[in-house]
Amino acid sequence: MAPYPFQHKPLHLPHSTKPATPIHDRLGHGDPRADAVSASLRQGAPTDARGLRVFIKAVSASSSSASAAAVHAHAAKLGLERERTVRNSLIALYLARGDRAAAGALFHGFPDGRDVVSWTAMVTGHARLGFPDEAVALFLEMADGGCGVAVDAVAAAAGFAACAEVRDLALAREAHRRVAAAEVALDVVAWNALVDMYAKCGDVAAAHRWFRAMPASKTVVSWNTMISAFARTGEHGEALALFREMQRAGVRPDDATLVAVLGACAQLGALDTGRWVHAYMRRQLGRREADGVVGNALLDMYAKCGAVDQAVAVFDGMARRDVYTYASMILGLATHGRAEDALALFAAMRRAGVRPNAVALLGVLSACCHAGRVEEGLRHLRDMARCHGVTPGIEHYGCAVDMLGRAGRLDEAEALVAAMPATPDALVRGSLLAACRARGDVERAERLMRSMNDDDGDSGDYVLMSNMYASRGRHGRAVRVRKKMRRSKLTKEPGCSAIEIDGVVHEFHAVPANSVT
Repeated sequence: MAPYPFQHKPLHLPHSTKPATPIHDRLGHGDPRADAVSASLRQGAPTDARGLRVFIKAVSASSSSASAAAVHAHAAKLGLERERTVRNSLIALYLARGDRAAAGALFHGFPDGRDVVSWTAMVTGHARLGFPDEAVALFLEMADGGCGVAVDAVAAAAGFAACAEVRDLALAREAHRRVAAAEVALDVVAWNALVDMYAKCGDVAAAHRWFRAMPASKTVVSWNTMISAFARTGEHGEALALFREMQRAGVRPDDATLVAVLGACAQLGALDTGRWVHAYMRRQLGRREADGVVGNALLDMYAKCGAVDQAVAVFDGMARRDVYTYASMILGLATHGRAEDALALFAAMRRAGVRPNAVALLGVLSACCHAGRVEEGLRHLRDMARCHGVTPGIEHYGCAVDMLGRAGRLDEAEALVAAMPATPDALVRGSLLAACRARGDVERAERLMRSMNDDDGDSGDYVLMSNMYASRGRHGRAVRVRKKMRRSKLTKEPGCSAIEIDGVVHEFHAVPANSVT
Protein backbone atom coordinates (compact mmCIF):
# COMPACT_ATOMS: atom_id res chain seq x y z
CA MET A 1 0.00 0.00 0.00
CA ALA A 2 1.36 3.42 -0.85
CA PRO A 3 2.12 5.51 2.23
CA TYR A 4 -0.21 8.35 3.11
CA PRO A 5 1.15 11.89 2.87
CA PHE A 6 1.26 13.06 6.46
CA GLN A 7 0.78 16.73 5.59
CA HIS A 8 -2.71 18.19 5.40
CA LYS A 9 -4.50 17.01 2.28
CA PRO A 10 -8.28 17.22 1.98
CA LEU A 11 -9.91 13.90 1.26
CA HIS A 12 -12.45 13.86 -1.55
CA LEU A 13 -15.13 11.31 -0.83
CA PRO A 14 -17.49 9.98 -3.50
CA HIS A 15 -20.32 12.41 -4.00
CA SER A 16 -21.86 13.96 -7.06
CA THR A 17 -20.45 17.23 -8.41
CA LYS A 18 -23.75 17.98 -10.14
CA PRO A 19 -26.36 20.24 -8.54
CA ALA A 20 -28.10 18.32 -5.80
CA THR A 21 -31.37 16.68 -6.80
CA PRO A 22 -34.20 17.75 -4.51
CA ILE A 23 -34.35 15.23 -1.73
CA HIS A 24 -38.05 14.56 -2.31
CA ASP A 25 -37.24 13.26 -5.82
CA ARG A 26 -34.76 10.74 -4.39
CA LEU A 27 -37.29 8.86 -2.32
CA GLY A 28 -37.87 5.21 -3.17
CA HIS A 29 -41.34 4.16 -4.23
CA GLY A 30 -42.87 0.78 -3.57
CA ASP A 31 -40.58 -0.04 -0.61
CA PRO A 32 -42.90 -0.94 2.32
CA ARG A 33 -40.35 0.24 4.89
CA ALA A 34 -39.86 3.55 3.11
CA ASP A 35 -43.62 3.94 2.73
CA ALA A 36 -44.07 3.28 6.47
CA VAL A 37 -41.51 5.97 7.34
CA SER A 38 -43.09 8.39 4.86
CA ALA A 39 -46.50 7.73 6.43
CA SER A 40 -45.16 8.42 9.91
CA LEU A 41 -43.60 11.64 8.62
CA ARG A 42 -46.95 12.75 7.23
CA GLN A 43 -48.78 11.83 10.43
CA GLY A 44 -46.96 14.14 12.81
CA ALA A 45 -43.22 13.51 12.77
CA PRO A 46 -41.18 15.77 15.08
CA THR A 47 -40.67 19.32 13.95
CA ASP A 48 -38.00 20.30 16.48
CA ALA A 49 -34.31 19.37 16.43
CA ARG A 50 -34.33 17.30 19.61
CA GLY A 51 -37.40 15.29 18.64
CA LEU A 52 -36.05 14.74 15.13
CA ARG A 53 -32.76 13.37 16.49
CA VAL A 54 -34.71 10.82 18.53
CA PHE A 55 -36.78 9.95 15.48
CA ILE A 56 -33.65 9.43 13.35
CA LYS A 57 -32.36 6.91 15.90
CA ALA A 58 -35.64 5.04 15.61
CA VAL A 59 -35.39 5.03 11.81
CA SER A 60 -31.95 3.40 12.07
CA ALA A 61 -33.77 0.12 12.82
CA SER A 62 -34.88 0.08 9.17
CA SER A 63 -32.43 -1.26 6.56
CA SER A 64 -33.93 0.87 3.78
CA SER A 65 -31.77 3.67 2.40
CA ALA A 66 -34.98 5.26 1.09
CA SER A 67 -36.12 5.64 4.72
CA ALA A 68 -33.00 7.72 5.43
CA ALA A 69 -33.77 9.86 2.38
CA ALA A 70 -37.34 10.37 3.58
CA VAL A 71 -36.18 11.63 6.96
CA HIS A 72 -33.60 13.84 5.27
CA ALA A 73 -36.33 15.33 3.08
CA HIS A 74 -38.43 16.07 6.16
CA ALA A 75 -35.48 17.77 7.86
CA ALA A 76 -34.69 19.82 4.76
CA LYS A 77 -38.31 20.92 4.44
CA LEU A 78 -38.24 22.22 8.02
CA GLY A 79 -34.86 23.88 7.56
CA LEU A 80 -33.36 21.60 10.21
CA GLU A 81 -30.83 20.15 7.78
CA ARG A 82 -28.62 23.09 8.68
CA GLU A 83 -28.88 22.39 12.40
CA ARG A 84 -25.56 20.74 13.28
CA THR A 85 -26.78 18.00 15.60
CA VAL A 86 -29.54 16.96 13.17
CA ARG A 87 -27.07 16.96 10.28
CA ASN A 88 -24.65 14.81 12.28
CA SER A 89 -27.46 12.35 13.00
CA LEU A 90 -28.32 12.21 9.29
CA ILE A 91 -24.67 11.57 8.37
CA ALA A 92 -24.54 8.71 10.85
CA LEU A 93 -27.83 7.34 9.52
CA TYR A 94 -26.66 7.38 5.89
CA LEU A 95 -23.42 5.64 6.84
CA ALA A 96 -25.35 3.05 8.85
CA ARG A 97 -27.35 2.39 5.66
CA GLY A 98 -24.12 2.11 3.62
CA ASP A 99 -24.76 5.27 1.59
CA ARG A 100 -21.32 6.91 1.56
CA ALA A 101 -22.23 9.30 -1.25
CA ALA A 102 -25.18 10.83 0.63
CA ALA A 103 -23.18 11.06 3.85
CA GLY A 104 -20.30 12.70 1.96
CA ALA A 105 -22.65 15.20 0.34
CA LEU A 106 -23.94 16.31 3.73
CA PHE A 107 -20.47 16.35 5.26
CA HIS A 108 -18.91 18.42 2.46
CA GLY A 109 -21.99 20.57 1.94
CA PHE A 110 -21.56 22.43 5.23
CA PRO A 111 -17.78 22.85 5.72
CA ASP A 112 -18.23 25.58 8.35
CA GLY A 113 -20.58 23.41 10.41
CA ARG A 114 -18.37 20.36 10.86
CA ASP A 115 -17.50 19.42 14.38
CA VAL A 116 -15.69 16.52 16.05
CA VAL A 117 -18.93 14.49 16.06
CA SER A 118 -19.40 14.66 12.28
CA TRP A 119 -15.71 13.92 11.65
CA THR A 120 -15.83 10.95 14.02
CA ALA A 121 -19.02 9.66 12.41
CA MET A 122 -17.30 9.73 9.02
CA VAL A 123 -14.20 7.92 10.33
CA THR A 124 -16.20 5.26 12.14
CA GLY A 125 -18.69 4.79 9.30
CA HIS A 126 -16.05 4.31 6.62
CA ALA A 127 -14.14 1.82 8.75
CA ARG A 128 -17.31 -0.15 9.48
CA LEU A 129 -18.24 -0.23 5.78
CA GLY A 130 -14.86 -1.76 4.86
CA PHE A 131 -13.02 1.39 3.75
CA PRO A 132 -10.33 1.69 6.45
CA ASP A 133 -7.90 3.56 4.16
CA GLU A 134 -10.44 6.34 3.67
CA ALA A 135 -11.20 6.29 7.39
CA VAL A 136 -7.51 6.77 8.27
CA ALA A 137 -7.13 9.57 5.71
CA LEU A 138 -10.16 11.33 7.24
CA PHE A 139 -8.75 10.96 10.72
CA LEU A 140 -5.33 12.32 9.78
CA GLU A 141 -6.99 15.26 8.03
CA MET A 142 -9.03 15.96 11.15
CA ALA A 143 -6.06 15.54 13.49
CA ASP A 144 -3.58 17.76 11.65
CA GLY A 145 -5.19 20.88 13.12
CA GLY A 146 -6.04 22.52 9.82
CA CYS A 147 -9.78 21.94 9.98
CA GLY A 148 -10.27 23.76 13.27
CA VAL A 149 -11.59 20.70 15.12
CA ALA A 150 -10.08 19.45 18.36
CA VAL A 151 -9.75 15.69 18.51
CA ASP A 152 -11.29 14.11 21.60
CA ALA A 153 -10.97 10.63 23.12
CA VAL A 154 -13.86 9.22 21.07
CA ALA A 155 -12.33 10.45 17.81
CA ALA A 156 -8.91 9.12 18.83
CA ALA A 157 -10.38 5.69 19.51
CA ALA A 158 -12.05 5.72 16.07
CA GLY A 159 -8.80 6.72 14.37
CA PHE A 160 -6.75 4.09 16.20
CA ALA A 161 -9.31 1.42 15.29
CA ALA A 162 -9.14 2.42 11.60
CA CYS A 163 -5.32 2.24 11.65
CA ALA A 164 -5.57 -1.21 13.22
CA GLU A 165 -7.62 -2.37 10.22
CA VAL A 166 -5.14 -0.93 7.71
CA ARG A 167 -2.23 -2.76 9.46
CA ASP A 168 0.27 0.00 8.57
CA LEU A 169 2.71 0.69 11.41
CA ALA A 170 3.91 4.02 9.97
CA LEU A 171 0.33 5.31 9.85
CA ALA A 172 -0.31 4.00 13.35
CA ARG A 173 2.68 5.90 14.72
CA GLU A 174 1.66 9.07 12.87
CA ALA A 175 -1.90 8.88 14.20
CA HIS A 176 -0.57 8.39 17.72
CA ARG A 177 1.90 11.27 17.30
CA ARG A 178 -0.85 13.67 16.26
CA VAL A 179 -3.12 12.64 19.11
CA ALA A 180 -0.26 13.02 21.60
CA ALA A 181 0.68 16.44 20.13
CA ALA A 182 -2.92 17.57 20.64
CA GLU A 183 -2.65 16.47 24.30
CA VAL A 184 -5.88 14.50 24.07
CA ALA A 185 -6.95 13.01 27.41
CA LEU A 186 -7.55 9.39 26.43
CA ASP A 187 -10.19 7.36 28.22
CA VAL A 188 -9.95 3.61 28.73
CA VAL A 189 -11.67 2.90 25.39
CA ALA A 190 -9.11 4.99 23.51
CA TRP A 191 -6.24 3.39 25.45
CA ASN A 192 -7.55 -0.06 24.51
CA ALA A 193 -7.79 1.02 20.86
CA LEU A 194 -4.21 2.33 21.02
CA VAL A 195 -2.88 -0.98 22.35
CA ASP A 196 -4.88 -2.94 19.80
CA MET A 197 -3.65 -0.71 16.98
CA TYR A 198 0.02 -1.32 17.75
CA ALA A 199 -0.58 -5.04 18.26
CA LYS A 200 -2.38 -5.48 14.92
CA CYS A 201 0.22 -3.36 13.12
CA GLY A 202 2.94 -5.76 14.23
CA ASP A 203 4.62 -3.84 17.07
CA VAL A 204 3.68 -5.99 20.05
CA ALA A 205 6.47 -4.48 22.16
CA ALA A 206 4.93 -1.01 21.73
CA ALA A 207 1.48 -2.43 22.47
CA HIS A 208 2.79 -3.94 25.71
CA ARG A 209 4.57 -0.71 26.62
CA TRP A 210 1.42 1.37 26.22
CA PHE A 211 -0.62 -1.29 27.98
CA ARG A 212 1.66 -0.85 30.99
CA ALA A 213 1.44 2.94 30.72
CA MET A 214 -2.37 3.08 30.89
CA PRO A 215 -3.27 5.56 33.65
CA ALA A 216 -6.89 4.44 33.80
CA SER A 217 -8.04 1.26 35.51
CA LYS A 218 -7.70 -1.59 33.06
CA THR A 219 -10.93 -3.31 32.07
CA VAL A 220 -11.34 -6.89 30.93
CA VAL A 221 -11.12 -5.56 27.35
CA SER A 222 -7.70 -4.07 28.12
CA TRP A 223 -6.37 -7.40 29.35
CA ASN A 224 -8.01 -9.32 26.50
CA THR A 225 -6.45 -7.01 23.93
CA MET A 226 -2.93 -7.63 25.22
CA ILE A 227 -3.39 -11.35 25.88
CA SER A 228 -4.78 -11.85 22.37
CA ALA A 229 -1.91 -9.83 20.89
CA PHE A 230 0.64 -12.12 22.54
CA ALA A 231 -1.27 -15.21 21.42
CA ARG A 232 -1.54 -13.99 17.79
CA THR A 233 2.20 -13.45 17.52
CA GLY A 234 3.11 -16.81 19.02
CA GLU A 235 4.22 -15.44 22.39
CA HIS A 236 2.02 -17.92 24.22
CA GLY A 237 4.07 -17.99 27.40
CA GLU A 238 3.68 -14.22 27.76
CA ALA A 239 -0.06 -14.59 27.14
CA LEU A 240 -0.39 -17.08 30.00
CA ALA A 241 1.80 -14.98 32.31
CA LEU A 242 -0.41 -11.96 31.63
CA PHE A 243 -3.52 -14.04 32.32
CA ARG A 244 -2.13 -14.98 35.74
CA GLU A 245 -1.41 -11.31 36.39
CA MET A 246 -4.97 -10.51 35.39
CA GLN A 247 -6.17 -13.00 37.98
CA ARG A 248 -4.05 -11.37 40.67
CA ALA A 249 -5.51 -8.00 39.70
CA GLY A 250 -8.98 -9.36 40.43
CA VAL A 251 -10.34 -8.83 36.89
CA ARG A 252 -13.00 -11.36 35.99
CA PRO A 253 -12.31 -12.98 32.58
CA ASP A 254 -14.96 -13.20 29.89
CA ASP A 255 -15.37 -15.52 26.90
CA ALA A 256 -12.76 -13.65 24.84
CA THR A 257 -10.22 -14.12 27.64
CA LEU A 258 -10.92 -17.83 27.93
CA VAL A 259 -10.66 -18.39 24.17
CA ALA A 260 -7.30 -16.59 23.96
CA VAL A 261 -5.87 -18.36 27.01
CA LEU A 262 -7.06 -21.80 25.94
CA GLY A 263 -5.54 -21.18 22.50
CA ALA A 264 -2.19 -20.34 24.11
CA CYS A 265 -2.41 -23.50 26.24
CA ALA A 266 -3.10 -25.55 23.10
CA GLN A 267 -0.05 -24.19 21.31
CA LEU A 268 2.27 -24.66 24.30
CA GLY A 269 0.90 -28.00 25.40
CA ALA A 270 0.17 -26.44 28.79
CA LEU A 271 -2.34 -29.08 29.84
CA ASP A 272 -2.27 -28.28 33.57
CA THR A 273 -3.05 -24.62 32.91
CA GLY A 274 -5.79 -25.62 30.48
CA ARG A 275 -7.32 -27.91 33.09
CA TRP A 276 -7.16 -25.08 35.62
CA VAL A 277 -9.04 -22.80 33.19
CA HIS A 278 -11.66 -25.52 32.72
CA ALA A 279 -12.03 -25.90 36.50
CA TYR A 280 -12.22 -22.11 36.87
CA MET A 281 -15.05 -22.02 34.32
CA ARG A 282 -17.01 -24.52 36.39
CA ARG A 283 -16.17 -23.10 39.81
CA GLN A 284 -16.20 -19.33 39.29
CA LEU A 285 -18.32 -18.87 36.18
CA GLY A 286 -20.89 -21.55 36.99
CA ARG A 287 -20.45 -23.42 33.70
CA ARG A 288 -20.91 -27.14 34.06
CA GLU A 289 -20.45 -27.59 30.32
CA ALA A 290 -19.04 -25.30 27.66
CA ASP A 291 -20.63 -24.43 24.33
CA GLY A 292 -19.97 -22.14 21.41
CA VAL A 293 -16.52 -20.66 20.82
CA VAL A 294 -15.41 -21.34 24.40
CA GLY A 295 -16.42 -24.99 24.15
CA ASN A 296 -14.60 -25.30 20.84
CA ALA A 297 -11.48 -23.71 22.31
CA LEU A 298 -11.61 -26.04 25.33
CA LEU A 299 -12.03 -29.11 23.13
CA ASP A 300 -9.19 -27.98 20.85
CA MET A 301 -6.92 -27.42 23.84
CA TYR A 302 -7.46 -30.93 25.21
CA ALA A 303 -7.02 -32.48 21.75
CA LYS A 304 -3.78 -30.62 21.01
CA CYS A 305 -2.41 -31.37 24.46
CA GLY A 306 -2.96 -35.10 23.95
CA ALA A 307 -5.82 -35.47 26.44
CA VAL A 308 -8.12 -36.99 23.83
CA ASP A 309 -10.47 -38.64 26.31
CA GLN A 310 -11.11 -35.29 27.99
CA ALA A 311 -11.67 -33.72 24.57
CA VAL A 312 -14.26 -36.43 23.85
CA ALA A 313 -15.92 -35.71 27.21
CA VAL A 314 -16.19 -32.01 26.33
CA PHE A 315 -17.55 -32.92 22.88
CA ASP A 316 -20.17 -35.26 24.35
CA GLY A 317 -21.30 -32.58 26.81
CA MET A 318 -21.81 -29.86 24.21
CA ALA A 319 -25.43 -29.09 23.42
CA ARG A 320 -24.53 -27.16 20.24
CA ARG A 321 -21.93 -28.49 17.83
CA ASP A 322 -20.85 -26.61 14.74
CA VAL A 323 -18.35 -27.39 12.01
CA TYR A 324 -15.47 -26.16 14.18
CA THR A 325 -16.49 -28.53 16.97
CA TYR A 326 -16.46 -31.53 14.65
CA ALA A 327 -13.28 -30.41 12.87
CA SER A 328 -11.28 -30.06 16.10
CA MET A 329 -12.48 -33.44 17.37
CA ILE A 330 -11.84 -35.27 14.09
CA LEU A 331 -8.35 -33.81 13.73
CA GLY A 332 -7.57 -34.51 17.39
CA LEU A 333 -8.63 -38.15 17.11
CA ALA A 334 -6.68 -38.63 13.86
CA THR A 335 -3.53 -36.96 15.20
CA HIS A 336 -3.43 -39.22 18.25
CA GLY A 337 -3.87 -42.51 16.43
CA ARG A 338 -7.62 -43.01 16.77
CA ALA A 339 -8.20 -43.11 13.05
CA GLU A 340 -11.30 -45.32 13.08
CA ASP A 341 -12.97 -43.08 15.66
CA ALA A 342 -12.13 -40.02 13.54
CA LEU A 343 -13.68 -41.54 10.43
CA ALA A 344 -16.75 -42.66 12.36
CA LEU A 345 -17.18 -39.14 13.71
CA PHE A 346 -16.88 -37.72 10.20
CA ALA A 347 -19.70 -40.00 9.10
CA ALA A 348 -21.78 -38.83 12.09
CA MET A 349 -21.03 -35.24 11.13
CA ARG A 350 -22.40 -35.84 7.65
CA ARG A 351 -25.53 -37.48 9.06
CA ALA A 352 -26.05 -34.46 11.30
CA GLY A 353 -26.12 -32.26 8.21
CA VAL A 354 -22.96 -30.32 9.11
CA ARG A 355 -20.92 -29.43 6.04
CA PRO A 356 -17.21 -30.16 6.59
CA ASN A 357 -14.55 -27.49 6.25
CA ALA A 358 -10.88 -27.72 5.29
CA VAL A 359 -9.75 -28.65 8.82
CA ALA A 360 -12.26 -31.49 9.15
CA LEU A 361 -11.21 -32.90 5.78
CA LEU A 362 -7.56 -32.65 6.75
CA GLY A 363 -8.40 -34.74 9.80
CA VAL A 364 -10.12 -37.30 7.56
CA LEU A 365 -7.08 -37.53 5.27
CA SER A 366 -4.79 -37.85 8.29
CA ALA A 367 -6.97 -40.64 9.68
CA CYS A 368 -6.87 -42.49 6.37
CA CYS A 369 -3.10 -42.05 6.29
CA HIS A 370 -2.58 -43.53 9.78
CA ALA A 371 -5.10 -46.32 9.18
CA GLY A 372 -3.58 -47.28 5.83
CA ARG A 373 -6.87 -46.66 4.04
CA VAL A 374 -5.24 -45.24 0.94
CA GLU A 375 -8.06 -45.64 -1.56
CA GLU A 376 -10.56 -44.07 0.82
CA GLY A 377 -8.17 -41.17 1.43
CA LEU A 378 -7.67 -40.57 -2.30
CA ARG A 379 -11.44 -40.63 -2.79
CA HIS A 380 -11.89 -37.98 -0.11
CA LEU A 381 -9.19 -35.84 -1.76
CA ARG A 382 -10.93 -36.11 -5.14
CA ASP A 383 -14.35 -35.34 -3.63
CA MET A 384 -13.34 -32.30 -1.60
CA ALA A 385 -14.29 -29.67 -4.16
CA ARG A 386 -17.14 -31.55 -5.85
CA CYS A 387 -18.97 -32.83 -2.76
CA HIS A 388 -17.98 -30.34 -0.05
CA GLY A 389 -17.09 -27.14 -1.90
CA VAL A 390 -13.60 -27.08 -0.34
CA THR A 391 -10.59 -26.56 -2.61
CA PRO A 392 -7.71 -28.82 -1.52
CA GLY A 393 -4.87 -26.86 0.03
CA ILE A 394 -1.18 -27.59 0.18
CA GLU A 395 -1.68 -29.32 3.54
CA HIS A 396 -4.22 -31.73 2.04
CA TYR A 397 -1.88 -32.65 -0.79
CA GLY A 398 0.96 -33.06 1.70
CA CYS A 399 -1.13 -35.50 3.74
CA ALA A 400 -2.06 -37.47 0.61
CA VAL A 401 1.59 -37.63 -0.52
CA ASP A 402 2.57 -38.87 2.94
CA MET A 403 -0.21 -41.48 2.77
CA LEU A 404 0.99 -42.79 -0.60
CA GLY A 405 4.60 -42.72 0.53
CA ARG A 406 3.88 -44.75 3.67
CA ALA A 407 2.13 -47.31 1.47
CA GLY A 408 5.17 -47.53 -0.81
CA ARG A 409 3.27 -46.13 -3.80
CA LEU A 410 6.02 -43.69 -4.74
CA ASP A 411 5.11 -43.45 -8.43
CA GLU A 412 1.65 -42.20 -7.52
CA ALA A 413 3.06 -39.88 -4.86
CA GLU A 414 5.47 -38.32 -7.36
CA ALA A 415 2.71 -37.98 -9.95
CA LEU A 416 0.46 -36.27 -7.39
CA VAL A 417 3.23 -33.79 -6.55
CA ALA A 418 3.70 -33.02 -10.26
CA ALA A 419 -0.06 -32.55 -10.77
CA MET A 420 -0.56 -30.20 -7.82
CA PRO A 421 -2.01 -26.81 -8.83
CA ALA A 422 0.37 -25.05 -6.41
CA THR A 423 4.14 -25.23 -6.04
CA PRO A 424 5.04 -27.98 -3.55
CA ASP A 425 6.22 -26.59 -0.22
CA ALA A 426 8.60 -28.04 2.36
CA LEU A 427 5.84 -30.21 3.84
CA VAL A 428 5.04 -31.91 0.53
CA ARG A 429 8.66 -32.29 -0.53
CA GLY A 430 9.64 -33.53 2.92
CA SER A 431 6.91 -36.18 2.84
CA LEU A 432 8.10 -37.50 -0.53
CA LEU A 433 11.78 -37.31 0.41
CA ALA A 434 11.11 -39.19 3.67
CA ALA A 435 9.32 -41.90 1.69
CA CYS A 436 12.25 -42.08 -0.73
CA ARG A 437 14.66 -42.46 2.16
CA ALA A 438 12.52 -45.19 3.77
CA ARG A 439 12.50 -47.10 0.45
CA GLY A 440 16.11 -46.32 -0.47
CA ASP A 441 15.00 -44.60 -3.68
CA VAL A 442 17.90 -42.18 -4.12
CA GLU A 443 17.29 -41.58 -7.82
CA ARG A 444 13.73 -40.36 -7.24
CA ALA A 445 14.92 -38.08 -4.43
CA GLU A 446 17.60 -36.63 -6.71
CA ARG A 447 14.97 -35.98 -9.37
CA LEU A 448 12.83 -34.12 -6.86
CA MET A 449 15.78 -32.01 -5.67
CA ARG A 450 16.71 -31.09 -9.26
CA SER A 451 13.17 -29.88 -9.90
CA MET A 452 13.46 -27.29 -7.14
CA ASN A 453 14.59 -23.73 -7.70
CA ASP A 454 17.33 -22.47 -5.43
CA ASP A 455 14.83 -20.12 -3.77
CA ASP A 456 12.47 -23.01 -3.01
CA GLY A 457 14.97 -24.97 -0.96
CA ASP A 458 14.33 -25.72 2.67
CA SER A 459 16.97 -26.80 5.17
CA GLY A 460 15.00 -29.97 5.88
CA ASP A 461 15.14 -31.01 2.21
CA TYR A 462 18.93 -30.76 2.13
CA VAL A 463 19.35 -32.52 5.47
CA LEU A 464 17.15 -35.41 4.30
CA MET A 465 19.09 -35.68 1.01
CA SER A 466 22.44 -35.54 2.77
CA ASN A 467 21.42 -38.20 5.27
CA MET A 468 20.12 -40.38 2.44
CA TYR A 469 23.49 -40.21 0.68
CA ALA A 470 25.33 -40.93 3.92
CA SER A 471 23.15 -43.97 4.68
CA ARG A 472 24.03 -45.34 1.24
CA GLY A 473 27.77 -44.78 1.78
CA ARG A 474 27.94 -41.91 -0.72
CA HIS A 475 29.69 -39.51 1.68
CA GLY A 476 31.17 -37.28 -1.02
CA ARG A 477 27.73 -36.40 -2.29
CA ALA A 478 26.52 -35.90 1.29
CA VAL A 479 29.29 -33.35 1.86
CA ARG A 480 28.47 -31.53 -1.41
CA VAL A 481 24.82 -31.23 -0.36
CA ARG A 482 25.87 -29.73 2.98
CA LYS A 483 28.17 -27.26 1.18
CA LYS A 484 25.35 -26.21 -1.14
CA MET A 485 23.17 -25.74 1.90
CA ARG A 486 25.76 -23.39 3.42
CA ARG A 487 26.17 -21.46 0.15
CA SER A 488 22.42 -20.94 0.08
CA LYS A 489 22.65 -19.66 3.68
CA LEU A 490 20.17 -22.25 4.87
CA THR A 491 20.46 -23.24 8.51
CA LYS A 492 18.80 -26.12 10.22
CA GLU A 493 16.41 -24.92 12.90
CA PRO A 494 17.40 -26.33 16.29
CA GLY A 495 15.01 -28.76 17.90
CA CYS A 496 12.71 -27.42 20.60
CA SER A 497 10.63 -29.14 23.24
CA ALA A 498 8.49 -27.92 26.11
CA ILE A 499 7.37 -29.30 29.44
CA GLU A 500 4.93 -27.88 31.98
CA ILE A 501 5.96 -28.06 35.64
CA ASP A 502 3.75 -26.58 38.37
CA GLY A 503 1.85 -24.51 35.84
CA VAL A 504 5.01 -23.05 34.28
CA VAL A 505 6.00 -24.01 30.73
CA HIS A 506 9.75 -24.57 30.27
CA GLU A 507 11.18 -24.64 26.74
CA PHE A 508 14.37 -26.48 25.78
CA HIS A 509 16.32 -25.82 22.58
CA ALA A 510 18.95 -28.14 21.11
CA VAL A 511 22.35 -26.45 20.77
CA PRO A 512 24.55 -27.54 17.83
CA ALA A 513 27.69 -29.37 18.90
CA ASN A 514 29.98 -26.74 17.35
CA SER A 515 28.21 -23.81 19.06
CA VAL A 516 29.96 -21.76 21.69
CA THR A 517 27.87 -21.31 24.83
